[in-house]
Amino acid sequence: MSRSFFISAKLAAAISCLSLIASANVAPAAEIKVLSGSAMQPVMNELIPKFEQSSGHKVRFDYGTVGGMTDRIQKGEAADVGIVSGPQIALLEKQGKIAAGSRVDLAKTGVGIFVRKGASKPDIRSVEAFKRTMLAAKSIGYNDPAAGAPVSLYLLGVFERLGIAAEMKPKTTAFKQRSERFEAVARGDVEIGFNQISEIVAVPSVEFAGPLPPEIQNYTLLSAGIVVGSKQPEAAKALIQFISSPAAIAAMKAKGFE
Repeated sequence: MSRSFFISAKLAAAISCLSLIASANVAPAAEIKVLSGSAMQPVMNELIPKFEQSSGHKVRFDYGTVGGMTDRIQKGEAADVGIVSGPQIALLEKQGKIAAGSRVDLAKTGVGIFVRKGASKPDIRSVEAFKRTMLAAKSIGYNDPAAGAPVSLYLLGVFERLGIAAEMKPKTTAFKQRSERFEAVARGDVEIGFNQISEIVAVPSVEFAGPLPPEIQNYTLLSAGIVVGSKQPEAAKALIQFISSPAAIAAMKAKGFE
């Protein structure tokens, strides 16, 4: 049997277990609004329907960069749960925007490279190989750093440290729309794309080429917390318990998280 079969079976078992967890505490139905980093979208698409079915609650996600979600919470947007990076949750808690003691760390995801389906995978086995590949690439693309995209902001620093920032700038496309980064690579308009691994592996139209070399890898820890002023704090707490359970973490691992 293929590796994908075992991953699918493992994910199905994890989600089945989650339905039992969610049904243990059934409260009056509520609508839960979540502001979340987009890295969580693939796994939440799998988990949330089970939570809704078992708990009776409805969950509405708004996805975007963790920087953008943090900014919206800081500005007082009405929401129940925030899922952003660990340091950002800590900052929001310090600012009184996330309820003290409600933070739960979920999982971390690294930076990966992707190419058009069927294209040869670039050599990124070492830092030197990665540097050569970047210099030889005709074009690269990632989310707009101005939107607070953690991968893009990190890569700008990597290129500086490697001494290739000037060479990379004219052949880099910074996408304003999140979906465009995958579509442009899938069409062949951009040769190499960068994103968080958990998002790359969920897109069938592109090929995951591999993670950054360990020496320059960077992980984003995703953490959840209850937004101060939530109208549904108990339902929000139940959701966070659900997505941080051992079964949910197993589902996240099957989707590319660590």
